[in-house]
Amino acid sequence: MKIVAVTSSSAGPAIALMAAEALRRTAEVMGHTIHVEAQDSGGATDPLPDAEIAAADVVILATDAPMDGARFAGRPVHEVRAADAIRHTRSVLDAALALVSTPAAEPPEPAATPVQAPSPSPVVPAASASGAPAHAGKRIVGITACPTGIAHTFMAAEALQKAARALGHEIKVETQGSVGAKNQLTPEDIAAADAVVIAADTQVDTARFGGKPVYVTSTKQAIKAGQEVIGTALAQPAAGAAPGPASAATGGAAASAEAAKSRSGPYKHLMTGVSYMLPVVIAGGLCIALAFALGGIYAGEREGTLAYALNQVGGGAFKLFVAVFSGFIAYSIADRPGLAPGLVGGLLAQEMGAGFLGGIASGFLAGYLTRFLAHRIRLPATLEGLKPVLVLPLLATLAVGLAMIYVIAPPVEALNGAMNGWLLGMRGANAAVLGLVLGAMMAVDMGGPLNKAAYTFGVGLLASRVDAPMAAVMAAGMTPPLGLAVAAFLFRGRFDAEERRAGGPAFVLGLAFITEGAIPFAAKDPLRVIPALVAGSATAGAVSMAAGARLLVPHGGIFAALIPGAVTQLPAYLGAIAAGTAVTAAALFVLKRRLVAADDAGGADAAPAVRGAA
Repeated sequence: MKIVAVTSSSAGPAIALMAAEALRRTAEVMGHTIHVEAQDSGGATDPLPDAEIAAADVVILATDAPMDGARFAGRPVHEVRAADAIRHTRSVLDAALALVSTPAAEPPEPAATPVQAPSPSPVVPAASASGAPAHAGKRIVGITACPTGIAHTFMAAEALQKAARALGHEIKVETQGSVGAKNQLTPEDIAAADAVVIAADTQVDTARFGGKPVYVTSTKQAIKAGQEVIGTALAQPAAGAAPGPASAATGGAAASAEAAKSRSGPYKHLMTGVSYMLPVVIAGGLCIALAFALGGIYAGEREGTLAYALNQVGGGAFKLFVAVFSGFIAYSIADRPGLAPGLVGGLLAQEMGAGFLGGIASGFLAGYLTRFLAHRIRLPATLEGLKPVLVLPLLATLAVGLAMIYVIAPPVEALNGAMNGWLLGMRGANAAVLGLVLGAMMAVDMGGPLNKAAYTFGVGLLASRVDAPMAAVMAAGMTPPLGLAVAAFLFRGRFDAEERRAGGPAFVLGLAFITEGAIPFAAKDPLRVIPALVAGSATAGAVSMAAGARLLVPHGGIFAALIPGAVTQLPAYLGAIAAGTAVTAAALFVLKRRLVAADDAGGADAAPAVRGAA
């Protein structure tokens, strides 16, 4: 078959090039001729000639960015996301070729051609067996969000889109990631929707979905069981009217009460605080690192210099982030009326030495107290609008502030000081044990509750300038996808073709401290892969802590760590990452079985073997 393809991505040219290379290599292995055009902001690499388009049997558009498809009119077109072309290349090619081999896949009428230039925020149409849009299904809108706003946010959105297409429905998903909301839902989208899916691990405002059936779940559930989530959302009863000022403190009554209750709780509120705190910590940490790079260890003492100014900026961010953490825990519990008491309580916790432990306490106290007052206080109808903007913030702020000064801060300050002193005094075996535990937690569920608990512990200690645990946490979080990528390259006979193709993207995700890059591998063979990941991450964490590596920033992976001053003991820190990666790869070699026949694997380890051999 003759195939032409175009790849592009709003995430950057690297994704488009990776998708192009994956399509090119896999098509050649399958025995097909392919010409791929990769597009970026500067133009297209290897543009498709008109003659090749005219001679092509099928067209693949691997893109999540707007594209003018008019030049492919009259050709069978298969549209996918660029990420699918990287992770599921062979499936993408098989689906595209099925448009040609199936009689029902005749070129669609111009009115139904799915290659018209999409709008910046298109509704994803469900595809029929012939590749033409199917409009007989329901219309769904959704929102995905996770604490860091990077991996799970977009993986959940992609899973929901794929599930909706498989079920014959249309869906549009708004991703509330680390760079803000993308593919935002318009009032027209919401008005036309039959159901709403909220797949989020942080607080999401549902007030705009008044009157619509809303199903609230986690990103993990959306990734694992997308079709089940879609079906449950469509079975939800319609909610009541949109909440007014009187109910603003309850967190959005439009959502299904039972679903919201089952998917909320302390963990979700804590993760909402983490998601809003992270940008403040990252900005402050990088400013302090730059100050050290320019002015050395005494950067904060030389007034009038640029290094001193940068240290002041970073220090201001570090003084602020506990307040932001506390404020948005309270916001997650009680919506906007909880924000003021949470911020004030967090600021007092920081100023009085209670640190992030005091911030956690003030955030939960402010949130639950505000929500309690919202239910208990009754005002005349003419004054009800004052409750969320005046009465609740005032009463809750007074109560939380006084409780922090007289009750909470003194014992928490003592506990925080004792913990910080213990951590700072750790040497040798004790430090290695803590690093081992934190490292194992980072790998055991790859973005789940244990992973986030270890990460929150490391980030929170940065407020007290205890930064060795953060180095161990980041090293351990980078190791799982890095180790899998190395193993897939060295021991090709133990991985199928799809896993080997995913090795390159996993390596990049590992370097960027996105542990979720290991999830596709672990999902296929959890009993063998997860123990190998835990062994490698525990090694990385233990080596990092034992070596005394310290990290001033909570994200960015190897890219942030290479900024001068961001990491102390940099060679030892890089050695910890390398050691963890090596242990993971070696454990995978021992635990994973060789395949009976590793198609196009190559290499000594690819020789056919009886399944079950170590």
